[in-house]
Amino acid sequence: MKKEIRVAIQGIKASFHEEAAFKFFGTDIHTIECNSFKETCEVLEKKDADFVVMAIENSIAGSLLPNYTLIRDYNFAITGEVYLPIQLHLMALPGVKFEEVKFVTSHPIAIRQCIDFFDEYPHLKVVESSDTAACAKKIRDEGLTDTVAIANALAAELYGLNIIERRIESNKKNYTRFLILKNDKSEDDKTINKASICFQVSNRVGALSKVLNIFADNNVNLTKIQSMPVLGKRNDYYFYIDIEWINMDNYDTVVRKALKYTVNFNIMGEYIKNDKV
Repeated sequence: MKKEIRVAIQGIKASFHEEAAFKFFGTDIHTIECNSFKETCEVLEKKDADFVVMAIENSIAGSLLPNYTLIRDYNFAITGEVYLPIQLHLMALPGVKFEEVKFVTSHPIAIRQCIDFFDEYPHLKVVESSDTAACAKKIRDEGLTDTVAIANALAAELYGLNIIERRIESNKKNYTRFLILKNDKSEDDKTINKASICFQVSNRVGALSKVLNIFADNNVNLTKIQSMPVLGKRNDYYFYIDIEWINMDNYDTVVRKALKYTVNFNIMGEYIKNDKV
């Protein structure tokens, strides 16, 4: 009998994290609900989960910087990625009419992504929450007839709510990138063409550009660079980068050369590129 994959997610069932997990693994998985990203890491570290699905960047809100630190501190391996279109719907209990509504509740980022819609209805009072799906669940559990939630279609279906307005997000090309994390960095038997790397460089003129030129000179594409201060060290930064390649030898070359010009060089994960939205 095939063992069911256990996946830790931030939020509850029907959250965007669960939707991302379904997109990557399929729906035949066991999702473990966690209240925070740190809790998902603790669950994975204790081996109570096989994987974590963790949001890392949104096309509107930008990078989730604390999550880079979590991945590095727990020394997890990035083993995959998935991009999820963020489609936000307005939902309420069956029979509730929009003109009867006084409150709207959702995650603050989701609310900001629907700002154009709510500019038209200034009388609505916004109530922020830690999870979009939890807002839908609360409406169902408490029978709230004066409140609407902003969440995905999965939440409306699971918690028995009616979608009274579809696609209220201001930017219809909004997506979130999620990383798939596992506990150990043992190599998988798969062809890889993307990596996430972290390093520091000396605080000298041209130190970073020297490293970046190594990628360019060896035909390895730099798809993202993110800097974060090193805690307690002024003018010291971690650089998180994503790179892609066609020829594996080119990747091996840039890693070998980059080691000469960096400190605390860490390959956070090697995996298969997956940029389908």
